[in-house]
Amino acid sequence: MNEELKWYAVYTRPRWEKKVACLLEKKGIEQYCPLNKIYRQWSDRKKLVLEPLFTSYVFVRTTEKMHSEVRIVSGVVNFVYGLNKPAVIRNEEIECIKEFLDVHNNVQLQKTAITINDTVRIIKGPLVEYEGSVIAVKSKTIKVLLPSLGFMMIAEVEKTNIKVVYDNHMYKIE
Repeated sequence: MNEELKWYAVYTRPRWEKKVACLLEKKGIEQYCPLNKIYRQWSDRKKLVLEPLFTSYVFVRTTEKMHSEVRIVSGVVNFVYGLNKPAVIRNEEIECIKEFLDVHNNVQLQKTAITINDTVRIIKGPLVEYEGSVIAVKSKTIKVLLPSLGFMMIAEVEKTNIKVVYDNHMYKIE
């Protein structure tokens, strides 16, 4: 029986995210190191640089049998654990991160505890059809939770582009 490939987060040595991603790729292990596009100002120029979005984290898509291969990669500290086993990251969350980073520059992360708030569905824009818990809505900014990671991504989304979901009924926010 073939085991299903699942996404996991691995914790890396500080500032080794890109190196670990490269080493995993060389071993033939599917990996994703989300890179944030940030403009840096020097005295003589402004430059777009790619920095890891999640400090000391890289995502790997493996089976449980392949975990030992991942652990021996230089720079990998360990898997991120939840409930005493490696935490599985949903495919939808990886895709959401990819789409989010394709559209937005200078993304900020805030560490957060998971709380239950209104569930919303985005009805227009690059994250259309995604649902999530809203932490705050201030003018145009909404905070979208990624429950498996314990992080929230912050993006400007028009209030008219989201609907609140109550018991499978949607209500537009005005």
